[in-house]
Amino acid sequence: MLLLSIGISSLFKWGFKLGIDFTGGVVVEYRQEDGEVKAQKFAYISEEETQKIRDEIKNKNAEELRFEVVGPSIGPELVKKTYIAIAISAILILFWIAIQFKSFKFGVSAILAMLHDSLILIGSFSLLGHFMDVEIDFLFVTAVLTILSFSVHDTIVVYDRIREKQKKYDPELGSDIEKIANSAISETMVRSLNNSFTIIFMLLAMVLLGGDSIRWFASALLIGTISGTYSSPFVAVPILVTWDKLSKKLRKDL
Repeated sequence: MLLLSIGISSLFKWGFKLGIDFTGGVVVEYRQEDGEVKAQKFAYISEEETQKIRDEIKNKNAEELRFEVVGPSIGPELVKKTYIAIAISAILILFWIAIQFKSFKFGVSAILAMLHDSLILIGSFSLLGHFMDVEIDFLFVTAVLTILSFSVHDTIVVYDRIREKQKKYDPELGSDIEKIANSAISETMVRSLNNSFTIIFMLLAMVLLGGDSIRWFASALLIGTISGTYSSPFVAVPILVTWDKLSKKLRKDL
């Protein structure tokens, strides 16, 4: 809750530092003599200024890898498509999980946990934009959509084990959803951590050793992977357990 509150507060207070994919401009990427790859971004510049930048790169004996002009009309279109893509993904995931588990509470709980992961990632980049001038671009959108998938994938593993235990009655657990959920989390925790750490180690290497063009994309995936790992047992399952308890209580009261 603390992380969510900080991220949401930052989002409302400072918003995002938008990259040229949203605002329009020029991005130049080049490899220096020592092999290091650097990227520079500019707002709209004239042809003379463009040629001057290219001449400077040539004078440094650097190799130009990318020179891209992004029009401002892409910004609103990209934002609109991003919202639509996230909404379509969330609705399809909701219905797919609800159909597979034959219960809407599994689908809704998984979507709420996914929303938590998205807000953690979005809030983190709002903070990074304010304190470290980190811009969001098309790669950030890609990272958000990727994390939505990873978050749900990890949650489904735990939910599936809960469903199995509910079907096969265990005298020690009975029908207590809390005991069943705790048992399911204990059995899947090691597998989940092993899967996540293999991804985290790879992403850490990309963050530390990758070039400027992929560093923040890898950072976004890293933040999302960490939040997705802990949200399955500590967010998705508690929501499901709370929902189950409240629905049973309501049925009794009626």
